[in-house]
Amino acid sequence: MGQRIAEIDINGSPDAVWAVAGDFGGIGGWMPGMDSCRVEGENRILETMGMTITEKLVAKDDAARAITYSIVDGVPIESHEATVTVTASGDGSHVTWVVDAAPEEMADLMHAVYQQSLEALKTNVEG
Repeated sequence: MGQRIAEIDINGSPDAVWAVAGDFGGIGGWMPGMDSCRVEGENRILETMGMTITEKLVAKDDAARAITYSIVDGVPIESHEATVTVTASGDGSHVTWVVDAAPEEMADLMHAVYQQSLEALKTNVEG
C-alpha cells in the first residue's frame, strides 16, 4: 500500500473552499473528466471515462473541514481510502488530498488525478 499527498494553496477562505470541497456530491461539478455524479445514501456514483466508479463516504467532519471516502467498486484496486482536508493558510486556504492505495502503482495514478483535481478546485473557487 502506498500513501501519496496532493496539495495546493487556494485564494479563498477555508469556509468558502470547504463549501466546495466538502460537498460529497458536488465533485461532479468541478473535478475534470466527470460525466455525472449522484449520491445514493453513503455512496457517490461517478461516471467518468466510460467507467462507473462507486465511492463510499467514510467520515465527514465539518468542524475539522475533512472528508474521507473509499473506492468500493469500478476500479481495479485492492484498497483505497482518501481524505481531503481544508486548513487556513495566511489569508487563504491549504488543501491536502491524501490517498492510501494498493497496489502501489495505483497510489501514483491516484496522486496524479488528485493533483489535477486540486488545480480544478482552485480554478472553481478563485473564478
